[in-house]
Amino acid sequence: MKNRRISVAAALLVRCATALAAEPVVAPPDSLVLEGVPPIAVDLADAVGRYGEFRRAILLDWHPSSRSILISTRFANTSQLHLVSMPGGDRRQLTFFRDTVREGRFHPDGGDYIVYARDVGGGEWFQLYRLDVASGGSTLLTDGKSRNLLGPYSNSGNLIAYTSTRRTGKDTDLWVMNPAEPGSDHLLTPLAGGGWTPLDWAPDDSKILLQEQISINETHLWLVNVRSGEKTPVTPRNEKNIAYLDARFSKDGKGLYVTTDRDSEFQRLAYLPLDSRGNAYRYLTTEIPWDVDQIEISRDGEHLAFVTNEGGTSALYIMPTRTQVPSRVHDVPEGVIQALRWHKDGRELGFTLSNARSPGDVYSVGVSGANLVRWTDSETEVPMQQFTTAELVKWPSFDGRTISGFLYRPPARFTGRRPVLIVIHGGPEGQSRPDFLGRFNYYLNELGVAVLEPNVRGSTGYGKTFTLLDNGLLREGAYKDINALFDWIQSQPDLDASRVAVTGGSYGGHMTLAVSTLYSDRIRCSVDIVGPSNLVTFLEHTEPYRRDLRRVEYGDERDPKTRAFLERIAPMNNVARIRKPILVVAGKNDPRVPVSESDQIVAALHAQSTPVWYIMARDEGHGFQKKANQDYQFYATVEFLQQCFDLPSPAAPARQNQ
Repeated sequence: MKNRRISVAAALLVRCATALAAEPVVAPPDSLVLEGVPPIAVDLADAVGRYGEFRRAILLDWHPSSRSILISTRFANTSQLHLVSMPGGDRRQLTFFRDTVREGRFHPDGGDYIVYARDVGGGEWFQLYRLDVASGGSTLLTDGKSRNLLGPYSNSGNLIAYTSTRRTGKDTDLWVMNPAEPGSDHLLTPLAGGGWTPLDWAPDDSKILLQEQISINETHLWLVNVRSGEKTPVTPRNEKNIAYLDARFSKDGKGLYVTTDRDSEFQRLAYLPLDSRGNAYRYLTTEIPWDVDQIEISRDGEHLAFVTNEGGTSALYIMPTRTQVPSRVHDVPEGVIQALRWHKDGRELGFTLSNARSPGDVYSVGVSGANLVRWTDSETEVPMQQFTTAELVKWPSFDGRTISGFLYRPPARFTGRRPVLIVIHGGPEGQSRPDFLGRFNYYLNELGVAVLEPNVRGSTGYGKTFTLLDNGLLREGAYKDINALFDWIQSQPDLDASRVAVTGGSYGGHMTLAVSTLYSDRIRCSVDIVGPSNLVTFLEHTEPYRRDLRRVEYGDERDPKTRAFLERIAPMNNVARIRKPILVVAGKNDPRVPVSESDQIVAALHAQSTPVWYIMARDEGHGFQKKANQDYQFYATVEFLQQCFDLPSPAAPARQNQ
């Protein structure tokens, strides 16, 4: 059998030459720089294309005086702001920019303008703008150079709190402005570091509740006097490995509703009286053994909504603040919930829900949790019933710990052992959840490739001890979890352990590179998307506003012992062990993982003649946002995996609207 099998590298060359000679090809977007990527046949793009034709709707805000919603969705190349005036109504586009509009919020008193955030080319140097609804014109509110993140409106409705790096370029200071008067912006209090976020205003607008993030496992809460800028701690600054991931003022301003893992493995909802000196927590969800990962309180303070992450699936609860007894909302479809928003009248709660068969749509429920209403019905060209749902799988790792993930199996018409694509999430403080696979449904439905999304140690959602298991000098344990997954795949009668590929983005890209060096003999190929190739050079060159936060996770490269460890495990320093073909994807403007991390690994792979394809976008940052770039990246990835797995190309189906 071995004598009959052509090498993967040779197969790449043969198939590329065939494509060049015989088929019309797709022109890549002008923004892309390609190295080693063969021309993409039009037939392949036609076969793949319909899996990229889907939209999702993300709830941003309610109109303050009417029953209509502001959403983010995409009709052209990037997601923009749209207004939906009734459930099931048309989506009226409000912004028309080349780059994605990330978020937007109505002026709470009247809805005459929207404050939104936008960057250029994926650089994440967000600027705030005011969109006047009547005229459609936009006004720049910030300095045009610094990084600015939108925070909450005051209860009076005329002021917004936001953070900006304007003062030093790296510290995220707290600023306040009246968007109707751009010259009113002023520095409220200077802050050290990049982990600060304003969460809420006191009911009388005298204070701002501020979160300080040291790491995913350690955060602190502060109160900032709006007149003087003086900040006072709410939670003890000397607490270690305790996180307060969300918080809101109570209706009377005498306490806070917080999510915290204090005295617990998981984030619980708690009430903290502000006169308690941190010693009188009232835990409200102890009976729920999962993280509370979102909370939102109605403007009148009468009801609090929260979402729990129960093994990856969301559960929605509504709690009257008078009784502090939550009730689960049972009519919500199974899936992943985000973007909780109360209407100003306090009688209706909106949210976005997605699952394996829905890319994301907006729903609302009444204050009692009844009367579920669907506001949007996002389109997919491939019928949603053809999409595969996830199966929870578990396997033992090297130290006896159980690791879990979600497996998507191809349709039954694909017989025999099937190739496997392992998709590792980023973060590391993230979690793969049974969500919409998007273009990846093509692998399942058309190529018969199984998709497996592991949650290795360091993932969130399984308790803070599990999240801490990969920090610093423990990093290699996460790599070994993937090696144990290879063993599990080998034991499955319908999965082909001889045809496995690994991919991931950001930290998932780093994991992909690490696995490619450590376990090259167990994979066919790999796809690294914006991944650090050396955690030392990554830490030295990531943007200063985020460097200290990343040092807590990966270790401080300035410490000699830590630096030696990080250099030893760096894929860049073990590149000779990468012997299988690899596709690398990067954005030139990436502020998180600089493009140099990809450039250096690609250059080293070229030097040792390891087959490597490289796609770099001049107009993107940390992952591709523009649909044209996303499409071409996926065409190339499909071609790459078909060659690595030695799979035939399916015939292109008839497309709609041709």
